[in-house]
Amino acid sequence: MSRKRRSQRYEEALETVKEEMEAMDNAANEAAQQPETEAEAAAQPEEVQPETPATEAPEAEAQSEETAGAAETEAALKEALAKQEEYLTLAQRIQADFENFRRRNRNVRAEAFDEGAAAFATTLLPVLDNLERAIAAAQNTSDESLKVGVEMVYRQLCDCFAKRGITVIDRKGEMFDPKLENAVMQGTEEDGEPGTVCEVFQKGYMLGENVLRHAMVKVVPQ
Repeated sequence: MSRKRRSQRYEEALETVKEEMEAMDNAANEAAQQPETEAEAAAQPEEVQPETPATEAPEAEAQSEETAGAAETEAALKEALAKQEEYLTLAQRIQADFENFRRRNRNVRAEAFDEGAAAFATTLLPVLDNLERAIAAAQNTSDESLKVGVEMVYRQLCDCFAKRGITVIDRKGEMFDPKLENAVMQGTEEDGEPGTVCEVFQKGYMLGENVLRHAMVKVVPQ
């Protein structure tokens, strides 16, 4: 065999070996790709249909939070209303106490003023008695100016007493009242009706409903 022929046969054998090797490589690649595809298919998760409760969970949670918030708001409102009622009651009580305090103060001031006026008027009663005695004594005098002057002072003092609400206790002929009069003498049946005042020795005086001085009287026995 010639050298050229041998070279040609060698090349043909080499070419056949290459083709066989390429075929083997292709088969190996296909074999390797098939498990890989199966593994990928196995590894790929199945498509899961969304469940209805999963979508409703946020809505339920939001509704729960809303309910809790409404409950807290209602509790806060009740507490605020309770505080309001408490403060209103306290304010009304304080206002009532203050009104009672003002009323007591007015009463105390009025009583203190009346007591002062009564005490002062009581000190003037002897002066009024002496003016009456002076007027009675002036009936027998010829000095008319003196008599008129004393009568003017007496009337002026009586007017001042009347303006202050001071009245005279002079109940001659009426039934004896121990709350207004002091019986210092007992009369006779000829002096009048039994139990009545038949003579007034000294006038009494009242300031409103309070007796400044009891009248000194003579009473007919019963």
